[in-house]
Amino acid sequence: MGIESGMKENQPIVGTKYPSVAGRPRDLEATALVLQTALDLLDEEGFAHLTMQKIVQRSGVAKTTIYRRWPNVASIVMDAFLSDMASVAPISAKETATETVRTSMRLFARTLKTRRGQLLRALLSRAQYDQDLKEAFWLRWIKPRRDAMTEVLRRGVATGEFRRGLDLDIVIDGLYGPIYYRLLVPYADLSNSYIDSLAMNLLRGIAPPRHDNGA
Repeated sequence: MGIESGMKENQPIVGTKYPSVAGRPRDLEATALVLQTALDLLDEEGFAHLTMQKIVQRSGVAKTTIYRRWPNVASIVMDAFLSDMASVAPISAKETATETVRTSMRLFARTLKTRRGQLLRALLSRAQYDQDLKEAFWLRWIKPRRDAMTEVLRRGVATGEFRRGLDLDIVIDGLYGPIYYRLLVPYADLSNSYIDSLAMNLLRGIAPPRHDNGA
């Protein structure tokens, strides 16, 4: 029931690294400055009032440099979101697959109660009509995390924590869908008790019957 051979507890599975930008140190510094500036302006003014010109003026990075990397404001915000979230909401291996799932859900929900949740709401709204942002969201945020969680669930099946024959896509939707729902339709808080209850009920539902030991 323990973690897989070769995988240490708390070892990141996904989410703690942001794809590096090729180039000289000066290019990397400019990238970091632009992303932080975008986050600062979002905090101050919101997505609707954010413009490329404001980012240029606040960051001091040349407009040509910014446009060479990002075609529009949405792409900058997407990169800023990924860079910020990567360090605070990773999926990391725990002793069991069950604990990996629980910890990931708690960490993600806690993160959404900060400014990052507001940013995610704005990005999801924009992605409904911005095809480039929608694609970037899938390829760079949703898909990597779903792939990582799929492997966690497969490990749980292999160790007998979860029953065989599960549709893992549906399981992932069941685990994380309610979190996104409360983020987008904020009728109730993403409290620790809610997340723990959600995880407990879902994980109990995919556990093998006691009499067959997962076989």
